[in-house]
Amino acid sequence: MPVTATMVGAVLGLSTQMYSNALRKLPYMRHPWEHVLGMGLGAVFVNQLVKWDAQLQVDLDKMLDKAKAANERRYFVSYTQEDADVSRLRSFS
Repeated sequence: MPVTATMVGAVLGLSTQMYSNALRKLPYMRHPWEHVLGMGLGAVFVNQLVKWDAQLQVDLDKMLDKAKAANERRYFVSYTQEDADVSRLRSFS
């Protein structure tokens, strides 16, 4: 996965720089160092995006586990014998 993300980011950076030159009607490969810089920044951006997405998934799983535990405590309460006796007495009165 890291190789794929790096390649996607490099292609994104290269294509952005080439598109910028094309819009300005300049030669596509004018100032090659800008292309290298764009490829590097694109690779870093996409790798950080993948890392952020993985962390977001972990955080979401934690939040869902907490919500599930809270719902189980709220709706699936285990009654003791004393609770059953009290509720039975309340129903008679």
